[in-house]
Amino acid sequence: MDLKLNDKVAVVSGGSRGIGKAIAMTLAAEGCDVAICGRTKEDLDATSREITEATGRGVFSRVIDVTRENEASEFVEAAADFFGRLDVLVNNAGGNLRKPFEETTDEEWGDLLQLNLLGHFRATRAAIPLMRDSGGGGSIIFISSIFGREAGGPGLSMYNTTKSAQISAAKIMALELAGEGIRVNTVAPGSIRFPGGSWDRRVKQDPEGMKEFVAANIPLGRFGSAEEVADVVAFLASDRSSLVTGASINVDGGQSRSLI
Repeated sequence: MDLKLNDKVAVVSGGSRGIGKAIAMTLAAEGCDVAICGRTKEDLDATSREITEATGRGVFSRVIDVTRENEASEFVEAAADFFGRLDVLVNNAGGNLRKPFEETTDEEWGDLLQLNLLGHFRATRAAIPLMRDSGGGGSIIFISSIFGREAGGPGLSMYNTTKSAQISAAKIMALELAGEGIRVNTVAPGSIRFPGGSWDRRVKQDPEGMKEFVAANIPLGRFGSAEEVADVVAFLASDRSSLVTGASINVDGGQSRSLI
């Protein structure tokens, strides 16, 4: 299927490794020029070279911290200025802090809200007028989690809250922007294994325990890959998903238990 993404411009936060890197690579393979950001210059430079060598597409990269007030919005604006337009924004950067709710602090809540939520909101506010100026609508995608759609279990109050908030805010954005042809959706990955990621570390540390986890929790019988998440993102970025907005799509091998 031709996704008709050729010569579109996509911004991917946290695009130097893991799921973000796979998203940037897939969008470039489909014909997009891509802008990626992250905290480590060496990773950004290596990923930029890899994308260019594999796809021939243009890459703009910048070292930023999305938790700092102006850096995410300035990065989005710089990317649009560099390429001359903006069509797709993928809010992917994020993290987790697992601990019992009673032990959490205001500072920890603030840090995770900045990383998983407010930085994405700043990027999105900057992207909307740029998509409007590009004249062809646009696609905004938040990388949430199945634990934004249902309970993630003890120790995940902060993660669950921020990921649920992404889905909720994206739904309202979708309603507000529908008349301008700008679509807003979320992707909710389950347990995704990629080199250097938390599931990869757990498999290496406890292979038998992880086999038991997969058997008990993932009906398809394996961890997902970053590329499988990226394929869904590419579909949502494209006009092939032109009637899809305000949706939250699981990519989890049947792991989640929510009916909606």
